[in-house]
Amino acid sequence: MFSVAPCTSTATRQAKRLARRAEELVQRTLTGVGARQSESRIATDAQAYWRKPAGDRWLANSHWRDASVFRDNDLWSRIGREHLELFERGAKMAGFTRPWNRIVDWGCGGGANAVAFAPHAREYVGVDISADTLRECEREVAATCDTPFTPVSIDVEAPEAALARIGEPCDVFLSFYVFELIPTPEYGERLLRIASRLLAPGGLALIQIKYDTGSWWTRPRRRGYRSGLAEMTTYPIAAFWELASRCGLTPAAVQLVPRNELDKHYAYFFLSKA
Repeated sequence: MFSVAPCTSTATRQAKRLARRAEELVQRTLTGVGARQSESRIATDAQAYWRKPAGDRWLANSHWRDASVFRDNDLWSRIGREHLELFERGAKMAGFTRPWNRIVDWGCGGGANAVAFAPHAREYVGVDISADTLRECEREVAATCDTPFTPVSIDVEAPEAALARIGEPCDVFLSFYVFELIPTPEYGERLLRIASRLLAPGGLALIQIKYDTGSWWTRPRRRGYRSGLAEMTTYPIAAFWELASRCGLTPAAVQLVPRNELDKHYAYFFLSKA
């Protein structure tokens, strides 16, 4: 008896890829002819998407350890280890030598980065939209080290409310796999100003974005959040550098990762606070 499961599986994956590509084409075409959705509408859709766990795709996007993409491999653990190594290299370039007493992780997800960074801190502040994700991150940190974890829940439309809840300044501000998910590039300025206000003088931020290559396919999508959340917001590299400067952060270095196991067109910015 012959099995047709492998061929069927391959055909299914190809069909899904074609469907996603077609959806992306439709949404970008609509944006190109001026049918953008408002930032408020996209923020509402984003809030609804992230608020509650909803299947394996959601778990993968939130970087929970038990998502299928992280099973039978060490990818989940490597995310944090590689980002920690990247931060340590960037800290040397930026002349950052102060202790990491307080770390703020904006968009902490299920803890892939927290488990690597928290052991180096006296307090770890995790910021996220989902209360379930904050609990998952706290559980992962507690299983790794004794560093106190402070969860801070936010609403997409009011990220500035986190300032009062976080309170004291931080030495390190981290944000991985977040800026590509925010409603618009303009919204990113609000997050950069939050980072600038939270960082103590001499502090260092490491913020990852997706960069716009100049191709039609890599421009900000600006509509259809659920079907294209990871393509929602991008920036030209120079434009993000200049935006960070206007928000009170001094760019020290940027590292580009054209492609890795998760996605492509990543840029990591090291931003210091004078």
